[in-house]
Amino acid sequence: MAKTSATPWGAATVLDELSVQQRAGEKRFASVVQLLEAGGERLVRFSYATAGTARRGPVTLRARDLERLRAELAKHPELAEALRLGGEA
Repeated sequence: MAKTSATPWGAATVLDELSVQQRAGEKRFASVVQLLEAGGERLVRFSYATAGTARRGPVTLRARDLERLRAELAKHPELAEALRLGGEA
């Protein structure tokens, strides 16, 4: 069964998801990028997770985290296309 998630546009199907593990001092967390589909429209959601639980709030990425995000996007072509960050323009 496909994973679903609530959005302001209604229930959405999670089409793809990647996470970038991060650390700030002793804090460990992950930034998560999801490709969703709700009502025939594709959505991209950014969130962060602690202890495997998604959290609301701002997502902050350092330059080195962005490099890791780009590397992960190479493994997720649909998500990269939605963001238009994965390949050459």
